Amino acid sequence: MFKFSSLALPIMFTSGLAMAQNPLFTDEFTADPAALVHKDTVYLYTGHDEAPNNDVFFEMHDWLAFSSTDMVNWKKHGPIMKATDFKWAKGDAWASHMIERDGTFYFFTTVRHDESKPGFAIGVATSKSPTGPFKDAIGHALVTDDMTKHTPNDWDDIDPAIYVEENGDTYMFFGNLVPKYVKLSDDLLSLDGEIKTIDLPNFTEALWVHKKDDNYYVSYACEFPEKICYAMSKSIKGPWQYKGILNEIAGNSETNHQSIIEFKGKSYFIYHTGAVPPKDGKPSGGRFRRSVAIEPLYYNADGTLQRVIMTTEGIVEPQ
Repeated sequence: MFKFSSLALPIMFTSGLAMAQNPLFTDEFTADPAALVHKDTVYLYTGHDEAPNNDVFFEMHDWLAFSSTDMVNWKKHGPIMKATDFKWAKGDAWASHMIERDGTFYFFTTVRHDESKPGFAIGVATSKSPTGPFKDAIGHALVTDDMTKHTPNDWDDIDPAIYVEENGDTYMFFGNLVPKYVKLSDDLLSLDGEIKTIDLPNFTEALWVHKKDDNYYVSYACEFPEKICYAMSKSIKGPWQYKGILNEIAGNSETNHQSIIEFKGKSYFIYHTGAVPPKDGKPSGGRFRRSVAIEPLYYNADGTLQRVIMTTEGIVEPQ
């Protein structure tokens, strides 16, 4: 999410299940999606927009979780954690990323630090269940604003995105205005090396890294209002070759934040939009009241990505 100076069809609910259309959920606002494929299930983690209007700023207190075994029917699990569950944080449950290792789920996420440290920070929480509850794993922030001096902004260490190499080496990508990455320790609870920067054109925020065949991909929110751009490399450490726009500006939202996964042999692009219309006295979506949507993602023969076209139908056929 950035620090500021088409109609969606209604979703049918049955016993906590939501039938997929775009946006996925219309009874509450969801943003900054991060998806994890674990065994035969997709777990979708989102921020929770609760701003009373679209004219002031983000209001986000906790993170939500949803799961699906077919990408069409989604089960709601409710909040998995509040920002203030990090005792050193005072609020702002911003973008996150979940991974699993040896039966433990690691939740890396953005919060605003209390007065003992300036600005935004990245924390890590753990649970034995993908739907929590989660608790602070180390009792302090993993990254704080005073650890980087690339910009004068106090929100330039946000949006963690974790990538695990086949040999287990794990890297955290993050940043606003300046993209950064750092290797994590084997236990995932500390940094293992210096924080490095990446050369990406028009970078704003929302890094996401994935691999397909021999190609690494880094996608990110570019410019403002935000499109999603991407670059490719043969190494997790770059250099990255810019490939262009992947997704245009999302409807009725100046921000976007993407998650890319492969599930049952198909690839998916998950993002947020402000497209929820007002209904039955409920407020409409917008810049501070966003909602998650999903589209298929396709690769060209040379490994480049096809432009993602946003739709109201989303994923229609169960996978």
